Amino acid sequence: MKRLLCMTVLAALAGCATTTPPASLPQATPVFFEPWSAALDQHALSAIASAAQGAQATPTARVVVTGAADSTGGEQANKYISETRAQMVADQLVADGVSRERIKVRGVGVVSAAPIPTGTPAQFSRRVLIQVEGPGSSTVW
Repeated sequence: MKRLLCMTVLAALAGCATTTPPASLPQATPVFFEPWSAALDQHALSAIASAAQGAQATPTARVVVTGAADSTGGEQANKYISETRAQMVADQLVADGVSRERIKVRGVGVVSAAPIPTGTPAQFSRRVLIQVEGPGSSTVW
C-alpha cells in the first residue's frame, strides 16, 4: 500500500496524475523526473528518505542507485541525464545518512537495463530506482 501510494504521488508530480504505473514495472518504487531534469522535489525527497531509513536498518547492505532516461534525445545525452539523476539521488541518500562507500551509482541511458512494456508513457522511463541489497535483505524501494 505504501509503495502504491508513493508511486501515485510521484507519478502525479511527474505530470501523469491520471496515469498509474504498469503492473510489470520493475519491483522498485521509482523517483520520477520531468524531461531533461534531475531536480528532486518534496515527493522525491520523501521517497529517498524512506529508502535511506531502510538502508540504515541494514548496515551491511549495498545500495544500488540506477538512473534511466526516456527515448528522447541522443544516446550520449540520455546516458548523461540518467547518470546525473542517479547521482542526485545518491547525494541525497548520503545527506540522509547513508555512507557513500555503500552506494553504487549507475546511469543506463534509455531504459535498456530496466525495460518497461511497449506503450508505457515516457514519464515512467525518466526515473531512478533505489535498491538495498545484502545478506537477508532484498528490500526494494
